[in-house]
Amino acid sequence: MDNILSVLVFFPAIAGLLGFVVDKESARSYGITVAAIEFLLSLWLWLSFDTANAGMQFVEMIPLIPDMGVNYYLGVDGISLFIIIMATLMTLIGMMSMSVETNVKNMIITLLFLEMTMVGVFVALDAIIFYLFWELSLVPMLYIIGAWGGPLRVYASVKFFLYTFMGSLVMLVGMLFVAYVYHNLTGVWSFAITDWYALVLPVDYQLWLFAAFFLGFAIKVPMFPFHTWLPYAHGQAPTIGSVILAAVLLKMGTYGFVRFSLPMFPDASVLMITPIAVLSIIMIIYTAMVAYAQKDIKQVIAYSSVSHMGIIMIGVFAMNSEGIGGSVFQMLSHGIVSGALFMLVGVIYDRRHTKLMSEFGGLASVMPKFAVIFGIMLMASVGLPLTIGFVGEFLVLLGFYEISPVMTVLAGTSIILGAVYMLSVFKKSFFGPVTKEENRTLKDLTPKETWSLVPLVAIVIWLGVYPKPILDPINNSVNAMLVFMDEKAITAEAKDIIKVPQSVIKTGEVK
Repeated sequence: MDNILSVLVFFPAIAGLLGFVVDKESARSYGITVAAIEFLLSLWLWLSFDTANAGMQFVEMIPLIPDMGVNYYLGVDGISLFIIIMATLMTLIGMMSMSVETNVKNMIITLLFLEMTMVGVFVALDAIIFYLFWELSLVPMLYIIGAWGGPLRVYASVKFFLYTFMGSLVMLVGMLFVAYVYHNLTGVWSFAITDWYALVLPVDYQLWLFAAFFLGFAIKVPMFPFHTWLPYAHGQAPTIGSVILAAVLLKMGTYGFVRFSLPMFPDASVLMITPIAVLSIIMIIYTAMVAYAQKDIKQVIAYSSVSHMGIIMIGVFAMNSEGIGGSVFQMLSHGIVSGALFMLVGVIYDRRHTKLMSEFGGLASVMPKFAVIFGIMLMASVGLPLTIGFVGEFLVLLGFYEISPVMTVLAGTSIILGAVYMLSVFKKSFFGPVTKEENRTLKDLTPKETWSLVPLVAIVIWLGVYPKPILDPINNSVNAMLVFMDEKAITAEAKDIIKVPQSVIKTGEVK
């Protein structure tokens, strides 16, 4: 199919516009159908993708503002391919399990427009197009929290918007300056990311530009100390909002570091390894401790999400194939597992209208199917071997060990701390006697809820046992990026830290 990326980007938006003429009773089934088609299109993209090719594929380019070098420029590689598939999958699963009963039609339309912006971010190869989709993603999520959120939804929405918007403005300034530098050096304007990769900038330029991009991406991750908006957003968002936020929107930040910061500013990236690792370790340990102190199950998952994003950041700046490839895989793992956990919390909230652990106990005897699936996702969250959570964490820690064994050990405490607070949730909520009379009559998972969660359970186990089909394309693109970074780096320190895999060195080529 020609222009498959354009179809993936704009099909949800066009369907969303058509959704205005769909009657309210059919809105939910209409949205699920559209999301299913979008997911199948993303699978077709994977089937058509040359997994041995490390470069950009399915490239589309149409000049938009030629004099300014702004183009409609799209492409996908092994790094972005599976994030796109995850985005379409979690949108579909989220719609299937959605419990929203008020203004369902508006919610479906909003989710379809949000899906357009998410896919757009991951396929954009022009900085202006990337920025437009990046900023547009704020609007539907802001509406989801503000219209369907909890009592503090206005505060949560405003905080979410101000944090992310201000960071994005600084990032935009950085983008404009890169384009200005490119114009000064070449005589032409260009916002194509692939053109920017060719720029060899002095280290001081790299550091200032790295800082501008860092602020935009770090807030979205969110990194410590920019993380305070996320617990409020999760706490007040409806279940579907938390699922999409955790599964996909946070990955836009870590993806931005991989797509922009590393290949554009390799020397600055190496110089910033220690500061970012320190912030990430603080993020891992601090938010894990805060998660343990929470009484609300959803807040535990929210802070857990921040802690796991710290592991991803450690991997991004490992500067080797294991670390960066592991971090991309961990993005997928975190998206699947955290999204599923938020869905499970939504299941129990719909039945009891509370998320306090003190209100539960003994749920395993009342809701056995629910308990089994929650247990599987919990084990994946703490990185149990043979689950998807183990693969990414192991590769990240293996990769960063080459940078700093001490910091790797500190980052590795996330596994122990994660087990402590997640097993505490499981013990308090699922074991022991049923102490609340209301819990004795709780219904187990409905067929709709079961069929929404079973595919995620299957993925968690499949990719925990056999991650090769996903890891190989990711690593091919990561290796190509590392070769490029090594060639582009101008300082001896950067050339020493950036590790090109031995297999690439021996053959002299990347697949």
